[in-house]
Amino acid sequence: MNWYLKVLKQYGDFNGRARRKEYWMFVLFNMIFAFVAAILDNVLGIAFESLGYGPIYLLYALIVLIPGLAVAVRRLHDVGKSGWMILIAFVPIIGAIWLLVLMVTDGVPGDNEYGKNPKLN
Repeated sequence: MNWYLKVLKQYGDFNGRARRKEYWMFVLFNMIFAFVAAILDNVLGIAFESLGYGPIYLLYALIVLIPGLAVAVRRLHDVGKSGWMILIAFVPIIGAIWLLVLMVTDGVPGDNEYGKNPKLN
């Protein structure tokens, strides 16, 4: 949970590096909270019938959009790639697979052009 809160505290910080653990713990808790928000929408009866979720889920998704992008960019920085590499996800199938590979790859040991190794801090 501390990793999730760390990402939220660095709301719009696209500089620096993020460890694998930081990124994947954020993804895990983000998925849990999004699932809970969708369930709340359905339990309260405010979900859009065609979508299966409602305003609570949409509000949550908007709140974590920028921190999610920021931690993804910092994760790419950790593997030595530019943050713009996140746009590779728009290439059908192959782009998403390549982005997944980059996200699970261990970071560059030592310092790189994006900052100090976060594992050493």
